Amino acid sequence: MSNLPIRVNVVFGTRPEAIKLAPVIQQLKQTPGFETQVILTGQHREMVSQVMTLFNLTADHDLNIMQPQQTLTDITCGSLQGLEDLFKQFNPHLVLVQGDTTTAFAASLAAFYQKIPVGHVEAGLRTNDVFNPYPEEANRRLISQLTQFHFAPTTQAVQNLKNSGVLGEIHHTGNTVIDALLSVAQKQPQLHIPELNNNPYRLILATVHRRENWGEPLQGIAEGFLQILNKFPDTALLLPLHRNPIVREPLTERLGNHPRVFLTEPLDYTELVAAIDRCYFLLTDSGGLQEEAPSLGKPVLVLRTTTERPEAVEAGTAKLVGTEAADIFTEASVLLKNEIAYQNMANAINPFGDGQASERIINIIKLNYSNPK
Repeated sequence: MSNLPIRVNVVFGTRPEAIKLAPVIQQLKQTPGFETQVILTGQHREMVSQVMTLFNLTADHDLNIMQPQQTLTDITCGSLQGLEDLFKQFNPHLVLVQGDTTTAFAASLAAFYQKIPVGHVEAGLRTNDVFNPYPEEANRRLISQLTQFHFAPTTQAVQNLKNSGVLGEIHHTGNTVIDALLSVAQKQPQLHIPELNNNPYRLILATVHRRENWGEPLQGIAEGFLQILNKFPDTALLLPLHRNPIVREPLTERLGNHPRVFLTEPLDYTELVAAIDRCYFLLTDSGGLQEEAPSLGKPVLVLRTTTERPEAVEAGTAKLVGTEAADIFTEASVLLKNEIAYQNMANAINPFGDGQASERIINIIKLNYSNPK
């Protein structure tokens, strides 16, 4: 057996990728026999830096592609050009990407152009609507066509990949976000918003950012929030605002003057975990929160008409409520008035894993690269 290290390049550019790849990178760094390069594209900046600080990670290389009002084309082209040079320089045995971002797609394509195998963390998610969510559904399908090692978080994701007829090995590993969440939650983080810590409000944690919810759907979401607050005076809404003004400005205008709405800057991951733990339930269009919140026993109402995580809906930990104000109000009212309905969601078993996904992924890589060249 060769003593040469297994060269792995891990590429990411957004906060969700950083969170979900952090435990994988930590596992790689702790495991003998690996030479790991961490590459940032810079698709996002400040929010990624917060996550890397939290998990004590450093970037070996930063493409620094972020620019004002960047388009999907900007992200793709900048990533492809920068990664081509790095992949030629490092000649890795494997490129690891995560999820469904434009960074992940561009990194997979750049690896393919250099004939480097791709490992896809969180492979196999599907809505079967190529424009919803956009561009994520197309990204993950395209990544699947270029992947040699599919690390699927659930049995449904495994089946989706089989149904797609993809090439490469399919492995059921669980979701690495549960690894990250549990490692932070065990430190019992605190939510540093005194107005919330010193009152008995039933706190609703809300996040909104997806492209398909921009414009009119965002107005419906905001109106739904207001109807809940007006009907249930013992509730408060914590809404960390996305940095994109297309999302931020309408929500600030509609909700900013309500005395029980707490608008904040994006929470760092420690504070987000604390907010999940503190809240009564979540209203969100986030994919990751559909996975994370059930691990802390919190129901999730999904502000979308489709989800690539149907396992959560089937398990009873999440429910699709769409973006119409009346629907949001109705479903939130059930959780606020019906203790049995609430407990059924809160106590449902999270289908996304046990916190050991990263270890499984590293063991699979070791098994396949026991004699690197």
